[in-house]
Amino acid sequence: MYNLVLLASRPPDWTHERFIDWWRGEHAELTRRLPGLRAWRHTEIDAALEPRSEGWDGMSVLGFDSAEDLRRALDSPQWAAAVAQVGDMKGRRIAVMGGEREMYAG
Repeated sequence: MYNLVLLASRPPDWTHERFIDWWRGEHAELTRRLPGLRAWRHTEIDAALEPRSEGWDGMSVLGFDSAEDLRRALDSPQWAAAVAQVGDMKGRRIAVMGGEREMYAG
């Protein structure tokens, strides 16, 4: 699996609950349409283990079969629509991609 990992914080004028509801609802409708998307996991962040990790609301891991499939999704009109919907929300985001390796399946 080749993943796009997004860590995000809400816009300053939104509550945590509103942001999570939007991400898992309205925004999810667009995200699910990405071509080649094989898996999507979303984590609602409810606590930080240390002060430098505070301020994040959620994390998404979008899985694709290959780096090429992810790049095609990022070049798609569906991705453009999802980005347009986010607009200038003024939240923070970290977006990274890479290959997944299962380290433990207990």
